[in-house]
Amino acid sequence: VGMEGVSLVAWTTTPWTLPSNIALCVHPTMEYIQILDKKADKRYILAKSRLGQLFPIMNNKKKWKPKMADELYAIEETFVGSDLVGKKYQPMFDYFVNDEDAGEYFRILSDTYVTDDAGTGIVHQAPAFGEDDYRVCLAHGVIQKGKDLPCPVDSNGMFTEMVPEVKGLYVKKADDTLIALIKDKGRMVHKDQLQHSYPFCWRSDTPLIYKAVPSWFVKVEEIRDKIVENNKKTYWVPNQVKEGRFHSWLTDARDWAVSRNRFWGTPIPIWCSESMDEVVCIGSVDELAELSGVRVTDLHKDVVDEITIPSKKNPGTVLRRVDEVFDCWFESGSMPYAQKHYPFENKESFEDGFPADFIAEGLDQTRGWFYTLMVLSTALFDKPAFKNLIVNGLVLAGDGKKMSKRLKNYPDPNLVIDKYGADALRMYLINSPVVRAESLKFQEPGVLGVVKEVFLPLYNAFRFFSQNLERLEANTGTKFVPSKDKVSAATNPTDVWISAATQGLIKFVHEEMTAYRLYTVMPALVSFVTQLTNWYVRLNRDRLKGLEGGESESEAGLQVMYDVLLDVTILMAPFTPFITEYFYQHLRKLQPSYADAANGGGSSNPVMPGKSDSVHFLTLPAYDDGRLNADAVEAMEALQVIVESGRYVREKRNISLRTPVKCVTVILRNPSANVIESLNGPLKGYILSELNAWDLVIVPKEEEHEWVTLSLTPNFNLLGRKLGKKMKDFKTHVTSMSHADAVACLENGGLDFEGLTISAEDELVSKLAFSKEGEHWESTSTPEGDVVVAVDCTQDEAILSAGRSRELINAIQQLRKAAGLDLSDAVEVFFEESAGINVVESAVSNNTNLFEAKFQGAIPVPKKFAPSWSVVLRSDSADIGGSKVEVSICRPAVAGRCGLSDEVGYFLSTLEPSNLDGPALSITVDGKDISLSQGEDFWVNTVAKLRATKAISWLE
Repeated sequence: VGMEGVSLVAWTTTPWTLPSNIALCVHPTMEYIQILDKKADKRYILAKSRLGQLFPIMNNKKKWKPKMADELYAIEETFVGSDLVGKKYQPMFDYFVNDEDAGEYFRILSDTYVTDDAGTGIVHQAPAFGEDDYRVCLAHGVIQKGKDLPCPVDSNGMFTEMVPEVKGLYVKKADDTLIALIKDKGRMVHKDQLQHSYPFCWRSDTPLIYKAVPSWFVKVEEIRDKIVENNKKTYWVPNQVKEGRFHSWLTDARDWAVSRNRFWGTPIPIWCSESMDEVVCIGSVDELAELSGVRVTDLHKDVVDEITIPSKKNPGTVLRRVDEVFDCWFESGSMPYAQKHYPFENKESFEDGFPADFIAEGLDQTRGWFYTLMVLSTALFDKPAFKNLIVNGLVLAGDGKKMSKRLKNYPDPNLVIDKYGADALRMYLINSPVVRAESLKFQEPGVLGVVKEVFLPLYNAFRFFSQNLERLEANTGTKFVPSKDKVSAATNPTDVWISAATQGLIKFVHEEMTAYRLYTVMPALVSFVTQLTNWYVRLNRDRLKGLEGGESESEAGLQVMYDVLLDVTILMAPFTPFITEYFYQHLRKLQPSYADAANGGGSSNPVMPGKSDSVHFLTLPAYDDGRLNADAVEAMEALQVIVESGRYVREKRNISLRTPVKCVTVILRNPSANVIESLNGPLKGYILSELNAWDLVIVPKEEEHEWVTLSLTPNFNLLGRKLGKKMKDFKTHVTSMSHADAVACLENGGLDFEGLTISAEDELVSKLAFSKEGEHWESTSTPEGDVVVAVDCTQDEAILSAGRSRELINAIQQLRKAAGLDLSDAVEVFFEESAGINVVESAVSNNTNLFEAKFQGAIPVPKKFAPSWSVVLRSDSADIGGSKVEVSICRPAVAGRCGLSDEVGYFLSTLEPSNLDGPALSITVDGKDISLSQGEDFWVNTVAKLRATKAISWLE
């Protein structure tokens, strides 16, 4: 209008919405042009960047030449989108030209949602069928909130009589007819097929349409500022969801449509006249009974829809309930009140407990439950509905898609639980990105990993404790009674460490759970299980078995281990309720208060380990400040770094852990005095044992330059902007520093470079590297570069012999295990080598003390010395030092001197060595009395005989 002969070229992917067009939209700053289409002899307005939509050859880079433009079109005028705003146009269809508000229709609007990546840069507006269309038309006054919209489509997606040409047709099937009508009107410029995304019903896979429907609304926009303020009073984990997407959603919140047109749902309690001039909102069943005379107990739609209320404005007429039911999200947002039947019941208890202390739900509830809770609580009480909130991420299928029952793209949860247990699934989910409001691609092997890496090691530690507890009680004849005093009095460095680490864990869990940070708690628990099973138990295995330090040391360790197991069981109970209940039911029996639980004594839910019937009755333990020990934890962390680095060095040289190494040398960057003292003192033996090393050297600071070189490099992330073009020169400067200069730089806290101060704390990266010469050295440094571990890999005969001894010990242990022997069961060990080979005998001869200590004096000896009556418990071939050797474990047997008669030998074979209580024996054979002297005629075992007779030179 006002530009005769000129047409606006709009575009749409939904031709069925064109009969409802009442506006066009342009981008306010986009460049638009009026052109003359020379071939069609018509004038068009469209975005300059979208000329290729009218002339497709322009999109063909190979064929299109700029000079071809003169043949196709001429640009007559150029303007920005805002120049077009307000101009009127002749509508394509005249179905709504006579509407009450048609004076505002058929004009050009602007909005930044219009893009030039497709179409013509001019978008047609049908506010009944598009969210942006509705928003833009409402903002420009084309339509009014609360008034009907031009909408010729019924609730079944069929055209009504408003568009007679397609009346009764489903909208998608009407496209061809409408396109033909447009063409007949001469308004068709171009028709094409465009592949693009389109919403489909997730249940039926059928296309959806966006259609405005009359609804009842909550006036959210009126209280939006209050909602934003109430959100500030809440605590979210993670906080970025609250401050980010939820805050953004609230600040843009619009009135909330709370009605739905369906049968199942809570009926909206509004009764009104046909003309809507009389509206009554019912607040209770009593009020409905008072106004209608009908008392109901069933509030479903089919019941309440039959109830009418006499009109007060128009006597003789009645009010009927509106057809709609509540959106289920209105019901979920009403949960805090509905669950208490507030305000009709429980008024005091509700008000005492509102807002709720804590809720948790998925990230998708940002615009769902979290939002509706906040809206309704603000509208009703001007306060949030909750104080604390944990936002969970979404668990997706392994392919990253949403889990779908129809697609069956995820394993059956029941089968997963049956296979791995509920606890494994719980820990897998809790120890995942889900608790940080991030998505998780569910992988069944991850659940198996929890079983293998957490539950089995923890169960094995528990079983190891139980087995050694039984052994201790059997050997000492006293009942084990847990004692906190004994735990606090422990002096073994690993006892002090694990006890301190446990108290630190308890403190950490309390702090993090108070802050609702689940995502930090579970990794800490999993890490601690590793510390307990992979470090404490392994470092103390022989001690807990009573093989080191006797039963007093064993009991001291078991006291500490019991205390740790009980605390960890209680800490893990909320996360893994079933396996911890199993542990607790066994551990509680050792508590003195367990006797009080008999005959129902525990049914009163006492908060006391032992008496309490379930771990889930107990509160989290309080940490003992007196047992916190940062020094012990620091020293053990250093030990673990050294041991793990040492093992890596062995792997690099392919040296088995059974083969000892001469020396392990450690260089630490600025270690504390506590660490140096611990590593050179009480922890040294553990390092030597774990690395099977003969010596450990912690290099003092004044000698470290003889072993390592300290290098510096720039922290490019921090210095890039600060140095700019100077970065290259600075890198050259610091990387060329000598060891002494680098050390001085760190000790001074940094350096000056061309007028800039560079901090050593965060702007420089330091790293130690091994520099001592010699092929017998193998080394590694930690990723942080603050620890270097070097191993002397020299392999002489003594080293190799010790390694073979370890291999033989392992073979014997495997035989004992295969025979089902207990730790206390004594055996004799014999070996048989091929003729001319003495690999094993040489190894044993050089390490007799090792075997004697390991096997209660049972030094392995050649099989030829075994008594003829020895009973073999288990025998197998083993590879020792590259040679095949037959190794046998036998029942302990009395050994006799050579030349004894068969009858005497038979008699000796019946004796139990442990029962011999005198130096002499007297027997009668065929009526003849024979006296036998221990040490001359018989010995308690073969090793004793060989030592006495000096039959083997290396047994002394």
